[in-house]
Amino acid sequence: MSKHLIKRSALVASVLLSGVVASSALAADIKAGKAVYDKACFACHKSGVMGAPKVGSKDDWSPRAAQGRETLLDHALNGLNSMPARGGNPSLSDDDITNAVAYMLDSAGLELPAAGGKAAKPAETKAEAPKPAAAPAPAPAPVAKAPAQKPKIQFNRLMKGRDEWNPPPAEDGIHDPDNEGTYMLQPPREGMAGFASGISGNRVDWVQTLDSGAIAPRYDRTDPNKKPFVMDLNIVREVKGSMPDVVYPHKQHTEWLDCSNCHPDIFIPKKGANQISMAAILLGQKCGVCHGKVAFPVTECKRCHSKKKKATAFKE
Repeated sequence: MSKHLIKRSALVASVLLSGVVASSALAADIKAGKAVYDKACFACHKSGVMGAPKVGSKDDWSPRAAQGRETLLDHALNGLNSMPARGGNPSLSDDDITNAVAYMLDSAGLELPAAGGKAAKPAETKAEAPKPAAAPAPAPAPVAKAPAQKPKIQFNRLMKGRDEWNPPPAEDGIHDPDNEGTYMLQPPREGMAGFASGISGNRVDWVQTLDSGAIAPRYDRTDPNKKPFVMDLNIVREVKGSMPDVVYPHKQHTEWLDCSNCHPDIFIPKKGANQISMAAILLGQKCGVCHGKVAFPVTECKRCHSKKKKATAFKE
């Protein structure tokens, strides 16, 4: 083999090796950026809170990347509009933020622009010599248009639709959207994913979720090993008229609460000592201390009025 050929082969190998090294370095940055994203950025950029560009959305990231590297990183480091500086986490370094931005751009099929440059664009094919025009293709057969979809009819326009349930903290009307810490809270939809579904409140059936083992709430704030005193006893309250009788299950309540939460301030533990009515409950008394506030509302009648009355024979 000639010396010229050996030098040429070495040069090609060097170029190929440098490309592999550069590619590995970029992959490492993106991998590190994903770790930063999972730690500090997902709360806003996964669901697009307050207009944040969604991870994986090319439409969201393309116009931002077109502003150039310096502008893009300046907004991430120093904040812009609802975007807090460094994602609300001042402990993140400049490299952490750069890697996180690179990861989110990569998820959208884009690259972090080079210093002083704009966003990388897809490679363009070289111009070719014009070819003679081909014969025009026959016109395609007309395609029947799909029938227009009817608008969804909501039973009660005042009720929130499914997409509005459990909004992110910054949009729930409870947390302060101007507080940087709000964006570090986990969105409820992520935290409650996989829980048994309910038909009211936050749309979770907490009793079924607890029974399934999906959650294991701590019974004592300071002692994680303390077990609840569960009382498996049902109290039946007879109701006048045709409405089914009320069944109060101690088991489901004592799995969450200590007896002192209800006795004796709310319910006197003595037969016949408690006058309970729907009016009192709706005014926030008796069962209404919790139900309709932190437990399912009284509109779910069958969950309490669950014992059917015995049928009585009609006498002439």
